[in-house]
Amino acid sequence: MSVLCRVLTRRLLTAQPQRLSVVGAQCFCSGASRLDGAQRDSAAISTSPVNLSYDVYDGKEDGIPLVFLHGLFGSKSNFHAIAKSLVQRTGRKVLTVDARNHGNSTHSPGLTYEAMTNDLKHLLNQLHIGKCILIGHSMGGKTAMVTALSQPSLVERLVVVDISPVPTSARTFMKGYIEAMKDVKVPSNIPRSTARRMAEDQLRNHVKEHSVRHFLLTNLVEQNGHYGWRINLEAISNHLMDLMGFPKFNTTYDGPTLFLGGSNSEYLSSEDYPEIQRLFPYADIQYIPDASHWIHADKPLEFISSIITFVQS
Repeated sequence: MSVLCRVLTRRLLTAQPQRLSVVGAQCFCSGASRLDGAQRDSAAISTSPVNLSYDVYDGKEDGIPLVFLHGLFGSKSNFHAIAKSLVQRTGRKVLTVDARNHGNSTHSPGLTYEAMTNDLKHLLNQLHIGKCILIGHSMGGKTAMVTALSQPSLVERLVVVDISPVPTSARTFMKGYIEAMKDVKVPSNIPRSTARRMAEDQLRNHVKEHSVRHFLLTNLVEQNGHYGWRINLEAISNHLMDLMGFPKFNTTYDGPTLFLGGSNSEYLSSEDYPEIQRLFPYADIQYIPDASHWIHADKPLEFISSIITFVQS
């Protein structure tokens, strides 16, 4: 499950920092693709930037903002509670961003790390953010690394959460998840709770873990009485090899870097250290005890403390 992340449901603090939510072009997927054949034929693997949906949690300080990037099948809401806590404890502005083809961001047939890096650069330019502290989990961690390596002037500091700059071997079961989601059929004009229960029953035979089913079902949405998936399943399916891989780089990112792994996860191993050190010569590699791939969900307080210590060091 190297590029999945669970929804963080635990409330960390009761205060409510002000949040501004900006939504990209909303899309809706019932079954395969939301792009018709002509669109697919005419839109090759484009790296042109698309509009991204994001939430802004305003802080009282003027420090460099923190920007969070989620993993595959995830959304910006995965970091909602984390972002609120970081604003309260650091005073810094925090942004959480939906990747293309995820959450409320625009859909596109292209889904490569180059494309996602261009999207992020475009968003930061729109928001007049010249530098950020970039924090990415899994797929978002790979996007963060590509951004730092190709656009180092944008990244003041880099945090990569439970992933490394080497290929990930998870395509088989990821493809199974996608096919299972495509096969889900839910009637129109029924209560959301009923729709969710029916969708989970259909996923159960192919997605055995309850936590993974729960996570995937966060993408089930209703529009005008009809239910479908808000993520672009076709684009994800077509680009699994790109998403599991990592682009070749001969450059380095020389800024402060933290690789933060879960001690119970297999996705940041000692076998990855040489490539990490080659590309990120000033990287520090740390592990949070008793945490799985979803560190921010398993150990939110320890995760937040690690981020704060790194940001303030």
